[in-house]
Amino acid sequence: MIPKIFAVISSAVLISCSGNSHESKPDAAADKDSTLHNLPPVETKEANTKYKPAFEGQTRIAGMKTATELDIKVISEGLVNPWGIAVLPDGRLLITEKGGTLRIATTGGELSTPILGLPAVSSEGQGGLLGLTLDPDFGNNRMVYWVFSEKTGGGNLTAVAKGRLADDEKKIEGPVVIYRATPAFAGTLHYGGRILFDKNGNLFVSTGERSDLETRPKSQDLATGLGKIVRITKEGKPAAGNPFINTAGAMPENYTYGHRNVQGLAIHPETGDLWENEFGPRGGDEVNRIEAGKNYGWPAISYGLEYSGGKIGDGLTQKEGMEQPAYYWDPVVSPSGMTFYSGDLIPEWKNNLFIGCLSGSHILRLEIKNNKVIGEERLLTDRQDRFRDVQQGKDGALYAVCDGAHGKLYRIGKK
Repeated sequence: MIPKIFAVISSAVLISCSGNSHESKPDAAADKDSTLHNLPPVETKEANTKYKPAFEGQTRIAGMKTATELDIKVISEGLVNPWGIAVLPDGRLLITEKGGTLRIATTGGELSTPILGLPAVSSEGQGGLLGLTLDPDFGNNRMVYWVFSEKTGGGNLTAVAKGRLADDEKKIEGPVVIYRATPAFAGTLHYGGRILFDKNGNLFVSTGERSDLETRPKSQDLATGLGKIVRITKEGKPAAGNPFINTAGAMPENYTYGHRNVQGLAIHPETGDLWENEFGPRGGDEVNRIEAGKNYGWPAISYGLEYSGGKIGDGLTQKEGMEQPAYYWDPVVSPSGMTFYSGDLIPEWKNNLFIGCLSGSHILRLEIKNNKVIGEERLLTDRQDRFRDVQQGKDGALYAVCDGAHGKLYRIGKK
């Protein structure tokens, strides 16, 4: 559905595709800190399905453009398959590499030697060392929490561990696994893998349903940890107040269910709400606002198709008792790490959601009002990089990492 364009903006600024280190300068008629709204939707490709959205604006919302002149730089190409970013108190970046090591990057792009000492990861397929977060009291205890795929006797699973970053920053001390999303499965796909703290000092962790037809139904099964967002303590125990603590047969750490493969988690800086993104199959990538105890539908409902082109299950997009995505994409963009912008460097981005996209090869910007997406922008589309994570730095710039053996680290700031 293409929203009506309410005004023709003759002085609209086009994002430069020249490959230079900055975007083109806005026209003088445009407010330098005002987003240009009500442009045509950014998605122009034909959808995979003929499914109708559940409400207006659920997909292909009006486009928008950042008016602020941006400074976009690749500050390093020395990372090896980077996956997640955590911002250290001094502004440097702690970055996971899929093969099982951590690196520290300065905001100028200088990289540390690999930080060792983490438990072994199962790095085949989509597995490896995944998302990470810092203890809220990191300045005193130097504790790091991370998600990884772990090999077990029954296959592989999504696990969470914690350990102390040594004072010399060369190793992780005393690593211990605190949580495992069971059952294990002999596959290498859909581990989820993001982790962050809530306001009460508990951890939100996303898991995948492991992709195969055999494991898909487990995302609807509260007796498993697959296809869930879980909420646990720093010790890996179910957090107090979790919605299924008193539900017979349910794993008490489960917070929400019916997810496919959640690779993005972020908390809105003003409302405090948890948001997530997850991969659809062929179409049907989603963004959801997360509410405790809710069922987000997979695989009973989906706006996508099987990779073969067939329907998912009965081909339903809505079902009683199951949540609708706040927004979805068809065709897919492959959303991964994400963050809400809360800085002052670029005021027009305040409270906007930024998502690194893999197959989409861009960084998405979504404006959200009253829990609905009201505008979409695609940044860095000319770079053709697979963006795995994007986070806001202490300096108000965005930092993004890209897949690859020579993984890039971008800084996106104000010119």
